[in-house]
Amino acid sequence: MGGADAQGQPGEGECGLADVLTLQHRAAEASSPEAEHALYQDTLAEYCWARDVAGLAPSTLHGLVQPVMEVCGFYDVVPWRLSAREVDQYFAGVGKRGHTTVRSKMTRIDGYFAFLEQRYAGEILRRFGAMVESPVDAFNRPRHRGDFGLRIPPSARAMREFFSAWRQSLPASRKYPVAARNYVMSKIAYLSGVRAAELCAVRMGDVHWENGQWGRFLVNGKGARGSGPRQREAFLFADGRELLWWYVEEIRGEFRDDASDALAPLFPSERLPGSLAALNLAVAPAMVPDTFRRALKHASLEHLTGPVTVLFPHLLRHACATHNYEAGMPLWDVQVLLGHVWASTTVGYLATARSDPERSSLESSRRAVRRLSQEG
Repeated sequence: MGGADAQGQPGEGECGLADVLTLQHRAAEASSPEAEHALYQDTLAEYCWARDVAGLAPSTLHGLVQPVMEVCGFYDVVPWRLSAREVDQYFAGVGKRGHTTVRSKMTRIDGYFAFLEQRYAGEILRRFGAMVESPVDAFNRPRHRGDFGLRIPPSARAMREFFSAWRQSLPASRKYPVAARNYVMSKIAYLSGVRAAELCAVRMGDVHWENGQWGRFLVNGKGARGSGPRQREAFLFADGRELLWWYVEEIRGEFRDDASDALAPLFPSERLPGSLAALNLAVAPAMVPDTFRRALKHASLEHLTGPVTVLFPHLLRHACATHNYEAGMPLWDVQVLLGHVWASTTVGYLATARSDPERSSLESSRRAVRRLSQEG
């Protein structure tokens, strides 16, 4: 009885149970909030150093860690103490912005946690007893995390059949000028390789029929290294010139603005703002990229056959690069066509281009034989 009473006294361990402590628990008890915060600052600095090796600009480096500091500062916690619920509540409340901005911030937070998992997960668990897991979980994670799969465009034959079927269906459209505009925009995007936003911003005065062999048009392309948009010439080629000439002569004048105004959009919206609908505007609003995407998706679901059944504007850009390269256009010319600064960027658009190493080797051997025979 005396032994039992002694074991039941306060402060004594319960009979038959051992006090088990993990090494992580002991390390966490010995750590301090100051040590956690110091490691947090170190990880931010090292993450910026790691990305600086990739050649990113200082402003870009700051943008990578700013969303992390924003959310952690709001809750006054270190990143590995954040939960998915807290991140959801922040971006649904005080941190709510446009969907594109929120998606960008989510992606950057997720990228920082990928860095933590690879380099600091063990140390954080050992020192602070915390598991490193991204709070951007499967329910609020953006569709694309940066690990994009291959964008596989339709074959050149499938694209020809798609545009042929689409054009044949135009006369039966409820709004013929609008349907023709969508068709012309899509085929020009495929032939020239321009982006949706670039094409929507083209004005009537940006088309220069006399430039080059078939005419060209100006677009405000993406900037590089923080320089802002860079204007460049986009190419029409023979098919594009014929198509665009038909559109300007037959279709463009059907819209409600003055098509002869150089500032009028080449591809106008059919709808005017409500407050301005009664006015006789010289310049109508330009078509927006989202409308273009919806029109292209609808047409592809209706007319495109083959393994690829849905098109979007950037896939047209991939198709332009791939089909021109397969037809024999050199890599440098494809780079100029797409408006890329670096050839390595262009190579990413050619991941599905079909090549024949054996044929290339034979052609190289024949060129060498011809060169040697001429020297002899």
